[in-house]
Amino acid sequence: MNQPAEREMWWLPRTQLQQLIDAMHRRGYRVVGPVVRSGAIIYDTLDHVDQLPTGWTDTQSPATYQIQNTHHQRQFEFNSSPDSWKKYLFPAWQELSGAKLTNDGWQFSSKIDPPEKLALFGVRGCDLAAIKIQDRVFLNDDFVDPVYSRRRESALIVAVQCSTAAATCFCTSMNTGPHCEAGFDIALTETDEGFCVESQSDEGQTIIAELELSLADGDQRQAAANELEKAKQAIRKQMDTRNIHDDLLDNLEHPHWDEVAARCLSCTNCTMVCPTCFCSTVNEVSDLDQHDVTRVRQWDSCFNLDFSYTAGGTVRNDIRSRYRQWLTHKLATWQDQFDTIGCTGCGRCITWCPVGIDLTEEVDAIRKPSTQNAPTKQTTAVENKS
Repeated sequence: MNQPAEREMWWLPRTQLQQLIDAMHRRGYRVVGPVVRSGAIIYDTLDHVDQLPTGWTDTQSPATYQIQNTHHQRQFEFNSSPDSWKKYLFPAWQELSGAKLTNDGWQFSSKIDPPEKLALFGVRGCDLAAIKIQDRVFLNDDFVDPVYSRRRESALIVAVQCSTAAATCFCTSMNTGPHCEAGFDIALTETDEGFCVESQSDEGQTIIAELELSLADGDQRQAAANELEKAKQAIRKQMDTRNIHDDLLDNLEHPHWDEVAARCLSCTNCTMVCPTCFCSTVNEVSDLDQHDVTRVRQWDSCFNLDFSYTAGGTVRNDIRSRYRQWLTHKLATWQDQFDTIGCTGCGRCITWCPVGIDLTEEVDAIRKPSTQNAPTKQTTAVENKS
């Protein structure tokens, strides 16, 4: 059997990382990457390597997020951010169109401006998978979202391989990480001395060519492989996705839904930090004399009471039904809609839940036969589609 071809890798010394940022700037990109701000590592405009979180790491667990400066020299020795890249491709607040009353009547116009070129710098494997899922949602052949489509086409993705993992990470269960295998223009693997660099697009190759890098040698490639293995071994949390669709939908009346609802605050944190949730609402915003009206789309959440409001009233008027809707949609009916699970195992919803609800534990509990119900029927395991 033929062995797969070894992917070409270049070597970028740590002292030359600024050259990569400069090369993206020269090609017209606004670089967005990790910075330390307000006690967290978030994503914002990045002009210089000194803005990166050099020496910083984080600790995450249910309802806990802390950052510490350990004074090492690495720039990417941290885990998922409370931010996700979703906000750059699917903005939290977006003007869509406008209407202005003139002497000639109402004049209508689009308010969707041409997108700027963005370089998303530091995308992890779970977030590459999240972008792929949102591509499936927003770029469907029949229903293409014009805002997302334009932003996605103009974005450059620079991935960074994980070398560490939080206690809330379970990407290995979802087959989304920690290795960045596809979906990027450029990917970096950080080691003590620098970065192994690879590319999967013409644009990425062009940028790398500008840097005039040498090929990574055997020791450098091995050091990069060791970093990936270290991250993989650090992941302890798991979720069995086999037959998860039927297991959840067969247990819609399981008593554990009541137990988790008693803890859930319906605060929407989980959906706001999730890199794949796509619910939104559209409102008409007018000036005081109602002569100028703007149609605005903004993020919404299935945990909001009014989200399921119809002419007959609110459909999901208790937390139990709203939590059940979120979890069964994310892990079950999302597969019916988009042929993929809607979770990438990034663990953000666990970290940023104020009461520490862990969806992996909730799924396990709901799968267990209830003493109040007949045992759940046994079904054949299926392959995870995500």
